[in-house]
Amino acid sequence: MFSDKLEKSLNQQVKLESAASALYLSMASWCEKKKLNGAASFYYAQSEEERQHMLKVFKYINEMGGHAKVASVDQVDLDFENIRQVVQRSLESEKMVTASVHQLCEVAREEKDYGTLNFLQFYVDEQREEEVLFGNILDRIELIGLEGQGLYYIDKELEALAKQKIKTEGISTGGK
Repeated sequence: MFSDKLEKSLNQQVKLESAASALYLSMASWCEKKKLNGAASFYYAQSEEERQHMLKVFKYINEMGGHAKVASVDQVDLDFENIRQVVQRSLESEKMVTASVHQLCEVAREEKDYGTLNFLQFYVDEQREEEVLFGNILDRIELIGLEGQGLYYIDKELEALAKQKIKTEGISTGGK
């Protein structure tokens, strides 16, 4: 059993992971609408990955004798100017989740809950990977641009990333 403070913080993380999943689902829809099917597959996979992260924390709370709570999420972005804005918004979201994970680690350390601190190490590593991933995608966009073949190339890059995620992590892209 962990402290009320840590339980509340973990439930906040559940909400953040759920919001990230909803945001990525919205981005997948926007990409499909724009005929960026590779990007749509990538964002469907990202949405599912965030949902799995949420469930992992959710189940951990209950496993440790706490009470995991389903919280409503605020309205997510629905429309974007271009794929660059989608990726930039993704990076911002990941940075927000990273800050929350780091804060959770601080709470676990303060509470001397080393089991939870160990559990959170997965999220520390995952967030580093996600920030690097989205930073690299933004770098590619800046390098090749979004005009003509550049947009096509970025869509194909995101499709390849989705396929890699499906293969290595068993993440679904919603059937595409």
